Amino acid sequence: MIKDWKKEIFTIPNLLSLFRLVLIPLYVTIYLNARDNADYYLAAAILAVSCLTDLIDGQIARRCNMISTVGKVLDPFADKVTQFTLVICLSIKYPILWTLSILIFVKEIFQLTAGIIRFRKGRMLKGAQITGKICTTVLFLSLIVLVMMPDIEYKYVQLIALIDAIFLLIAFTDYIIVYIRKDAKFQVLDNKE
Repeated sequence: MIKDWKKEIFTIPNLLSLFRLVLIPLYVTIYLNARDNADYYLAAAILAVSCLTDLIDGQIARRCNMISTVGKVLDPFADKVTQFTLVICLSIKYPILWTLSILIFVKEIFQLTAGIIRFRKGRMLKGAQITGKICTTVLFLSLIVLVMMPDIEYKYVQLIALIDAIFLLIAFTDYIIVYIRKDAKFQVLDNKE
């Protein structure tokens, strides 16, 4: 049981993560109804704000000692929902990205399942792996480029999809290895709350 649930939930980093979730329907509406480049730029700007708040919330959490159990779940959840929504929206315009959507889905289902199994054993991954952070950065940057450039040649879309798939596979492989091994990358959960 959480002693002070308001302090646990209502932190600046958690509110920023919730803000990122609120931006998702706004982005989807603008992107799917875009009529000209200004609409696409606005959709890309919303994604850029989402990425910026993701960077800021982590910095605030660490520097101001606002790391919370809720935040450890909410932050990556907001990342993954934003990422998956972005890829789905882009897949409607660029069908080659459906493969990327499936790869992201499989990776996230694996991590969720493995995470739940570890959680039930009283352990939790200490944080994202560097390969996961790099993959997320590459995905967001490349996909924002696709949003900003609606008339991009399809061969460049294919190249972006290939690069993103490579980074996803590297991160996926790394997480498989982390969850299979028993090492210091997991913390024991404190049940004294």
